[in-house]
Amino acid sequence: MFNIATHMDFEGQGRAERLSRLIITLFGAVGLVWGYVIQQFSQTVYILIAGVLLASILTIPPWPIYRRKALSWQKARPEAQVTTPGSEPESSKKKKK
Repeated sequence: MFNIATHMDFEGQGRAERLSRLIITLFGAVGLVWGYVIQQFSQTVYILIAGVLLASILTIPPWPIYRRKALSWQKARPEAQVTTPGSEPESSKKKKK
């Protein structure tokens, strides 16, 4: 029905992390200075909360800017060839009778 992207690529995750840290740091610094100037700590908190909300809106959804370099995954191997560590393939179990 809808084709909504629900993933970010690896580089997009790093880009989102850097952007969120930058936004929160800038809003925190501006809030601290503004709160000091007007002597209201509550204003510092409000500005910091606004920065967290903005960072969340910009970095949590998988916007196209975070999906530019998608990984190309390998194709799945057929079930007969897949073995787990410590187990023997089925063909060698039959021969040991």
